[in-house]
Amino acid sequence: MNFGGSSGDGTGNRMGLTGGNGTVNDGRLRRWGAVMLTAVSAAVAAPLSVAVASPGGPMVPVVVRGQSPACTSAVADAVTSRGGRMTRTLDILDGGAATVPSGAVATLRSAPCVAAVTPDGALAPASDGTYDPTADTGSLYNTTLAIGAQVAWSQGYTGQGVGVALIDTGVSRVQGLRGRGHVINGLDVSFDSQSSTLTHRDGDGHGTFMAGIIAGNDKFNAQSGSSQGNGNSRYAGDTRDFVGVAPDAHIVSVKIGDANGVADVSQVIAAIDWVVQHRDDPGLNIRVLNLSYGTTSQQSYELDPLAFATEVAWQSGIVVVAAAGNQGTGANGLTDPAYDPYVIAVGAASTNQSDATSDDIVAGFSSYGDGVRNPDVLAPGVHIESLRVAGSTIDQKYGSTATVAGRYFLGSGTSQAAAVVSGAAALLLDAQNMTPDQVKQALMQSASPLANAPTAAQGAGEINVRTALASGADGPAQTFVRSTGLGTLEATRGGLHVVDTNGVALTGEQDIFGNGWDSAAMAQAELSGTAWAGGTFNGAAWSGAAWSGAAWSGAAWSGAGWSGAGWSGAAWSGAAWSGAAWSGAAWSDDTWS
Repeated sequence: MNFGGSSGDGTGNRMGLTGGNGTVNDGRLRRWGAVMLTAVSAAVAAPLSVAVASPGGPMVPVVVRGQSPACTSAVADAVTSRGGRMTRTLDILDGGAATVPSGAVATLRSAPCVAAVTPDGALAPASDGTYDPTADTGSLYNTTLAIGAQVAWSQGYTGQGVGVALIDTGVSRVQGLRGRGHVINGLDVSFDSQSSTLTHRDGDGHGTFMAGIIAGNDKFNAQSGSSQGNGNSRYAGDTRDFVGVAPDAHIVSVKIGDANGVADVSQVIAAIDWVVQHRDDPGLNIRVLNLSYGTTSQQSYELDPLAFATEVAWQSGIVVVAAAGNQGTGANGLTDPAYDPYVIAVGAASTNQSDATSDDIVAGFSSYGDGVRNPDVLAPGVHIESLRVAGSTIDQKYGSTATVAGRYFLGSGTSQAAAVVSGAAALLLDAQNMTPDQVKQALMQSASPLANAPTAAQGAGEINVRTALASGADGPAQTFVRSTGLGTLEATRGGLHVVDTNGVALTGEQDIFGNGWDSAAMAQAELSGTAWAGGTFNGAAWSGAAWSGAAWSGAAWSGAGWSGAGWSGAAWSGAAWSGAAWSGAAWSDDTWS
């Protein structure tokens, strides 16, 4: 699978996408980034059986999102029982647009099967006719303001020099990610990588969206940086430019997902191992690893090969940030690898369409822990605005409802929340030379607990970069039981399988080339830093030039038609991934709206 952008000023892939900038070559290796989507399987509550009296008030337009496709009729019943009416049904929302009495909005939000109720109206333009991010609660301007990132910028901490490895669907060279050295193409082991026109380019759109949250920057300047000294930054209070959480960090794009977001666990592990071995390459300085991805593995993290790979990265000095998943209260614990207690597991918070943080709540789709292993922290993850890839898969599917001001997209999920935390980690590392354990401790002990939310849903609470900067980096190292990685690859997949164009699923102890997977041998290679030897991983040359060989099914890959994925994206523009959009998806996005 191939998720990244091309080097230099490439014109883009066959979908009309532009490529990323900057390529670091390592023999036949191409760097790649993976994006993770987790299927939403929220529990469906029973529909209303008793009419609710309308509190009255003027009629107001709203958008009502249901918890699952089965909730569409229950959402309509909840609206009409409160004196409102549905004006348009939208399948991607499991609900739709409606008008309701203003006094009924609060009770509608708490109705069974209703996931969210948000105002329906055009975003306010600025005085010069351009998009005004201050009027959009999900804009990166308001998101960075809410989590205290702008305070870090004003103190001169912008993530400068910190490399964030993004294992996703690649990064396309759209405005906001075009600065020289801003995006560095790493490995590309996606199914796209067999085509030179698709290598590194983001045909799906997920990776570019995450990169924008982490380090998007309309005025990135690798030579001068952003800090002006004496506590001044040109980013704080900037409402004209698109600015991510850590605007001067650089993205190392490691592509594992193809244009349909499809990737196998063996590709994710290969990507993590590549990041570990190349973290200190000239110009990379990889200190953070973002995994907006998760599977429903039921084997213990103490055995799981994917969890083991993330622990190797953690012990190598890389802060691993993983999406908690998008299964809400129906989750059977966190997704893999977020369920490993060493990494930072991130759940999603909803701003309740308010700029104040005092009324924030846990997003309905955000996965609960099991009471032992819970999310470590929350970060904003509902209706987050980031960069759009015109013509990408998600743009074609959801662009009519998710596009803002032409160049932006709106999405929701623990994928988005994880990207926010990855940017926050880069800010802390810019401010102080911390270990991964210290970064995690600083974020957790400075987090703001949400009222009336259980620990299983929120962990320590919503991150606050301002207080994290002041909290210091003292504290004991984590001493959880370490994973051995001796479990099975098949159990790690958690039932998520890629399927070739002939209908043959990749199952069992074999990678995407059909080569046998020896967990014990792989774990030893990862510990010794020899999992990758040149362009070879697990006995095969994992490079774009090698994709013409036979895969697990005995047939050459065609670069299209794969039907499995593991991204942890939860919500783009108010629509939920129901598990039908992707056959076995693991990205942690809930909806695009």
